[in-house]
Amino acid sequence: MRTSARTQYALRAAAELAAAPPGPVSAERIAAAQGIPRKFLDNILLQLRRAGLLNSQRGPDGGYWLARPADQITLADVITVVEGVPQGDDHGGYPGVARPLAEVWSALRDHEETLLSEITLAHVARGSLPMPSDG
Repeated sequence: MRTSARTQYALRAAAELAAAPPGPVSAERIAAAQGIPRKFLDNILLQLRRAGLLNSQRGPDGGYWLARPADQITLADVITVVEGVPQGDDHGGYPGVARPLAEVWSALRDHEETLLSEITLAHVARGSLPMPSDG
């Protein structure tokens, strides 16, 4: 799976918010902590807020915070907001003995989606990722 810089920044910002104490966290603080360009971060935070993953407050004591507990927001939730709903590649056109490779790509995509749906921002913030499930 290739992830864009935008998606990586969104995940890092969300993880920073998950690890923060209760209350608003300024975009400036998130940008500094994660080394994310501020203008880029502002657009990402707006996108996550519009999608309902973040809340925000304006003013000198303003900032952003997660709209739900960190254990209720998965990496897949954040990725879907930034990248959109994943579209499967059509690998069904392989000829002859290579035809089963389409099933390999499909299984890989399914495992990837399952893993990202199992890992929450709370897991990342605690540094305790769940063990992959055997499926």
